[in-house]
Amino acid sequence: MDEVEVVVAHSERATLRVGDVFLKVDADQARIDVEVEAMSRAPVPTPEVLWRKPPVLAIAALPGAPLGRLGGASSGASTGPSSGSSAAWAAAGAAIRTLHDAPLPPWPGRAGRSSVALAAELDAECELLVTRGLLPADLVTRNRRVAQAALRPWTPAFTHGDLQIAHVFVEGDEVTGIIDWSEAGQGDPLYDLATFTLGHEERLDDVLAGYGQGHGYGHGTEVDLDVIRAWWALRSLLAVRWLIEHGFDPFAPGCEVDVLKSRM
Repeated sequence: MDEVEVVVAHSERATLRVGDVFLKVDADQARIDVEVEAMSRAPVPTPEVLWRKPPVLAIAALPGAPLGRLGGASSGASTGPSSGSSAAWAAAGAAIRTLHDAPLPPWPGRAGRSSVALAAELDAECELLVTRGLLPADLVTRNRRVAQAALRPWTPAFTHGDLQIAHVFVEGDEVTGIIDWSEAGQGDPLYDLATFTLGHEERLDDVLAGYGQGHGYGHGTEVDLDVIRAWWALRSLLAVRWLIEHGFDPFAPGCEVDVLKSRM
């Protein structure tokens, strides 16, 4: 009999693996609805949906392995902050570009929050980080200034919304699939690029080579590296408290707090 592996579990959702099947348990059915619809629309490889019986979604495992993980190398790779060949990272960039060039889905996504709403959320979160003693005030203040560059108008694209490096699977130099689409929708394409390269700044050039930086995105707009850096700071600031409260460690080497420190 296959063992049951707990992939992730917290108060909002849980994912279990049994052999070649992943079982996603989520009390928020709207989030599962988005995931299933997004996978059906995305022009990139995604897991096969095997069956759905609320609150459980069963999907097939993808071939290959995650390109890496925040704070460490992918399974089977040598130790270090990142793994995979330059070609694999470029292939991931090309897949992200294919997604961003696709027709827009008919719903807003995590990466599509308005600048006004996002600024208010960020200001409130920064205040909590300092008043609760989770991060030093100077670290928060500096990164809040860096994050400001992300709060600008953008041309919406079909975005994944939570494109962590562990959500992109590769085999050799080929992308075999992208998982976890529950935050997908219309959003800022640079948010996806920043999320994917968070903690792996040294791989950004490879990703942009595959993405086609020279061709721009949207209406010919170049990829703005200051905005990428701003999204690194913004996403990390918003994540720290949630991660702590849900049993994760943003202070681990190479993770969110190190990303914030790198902006100093």
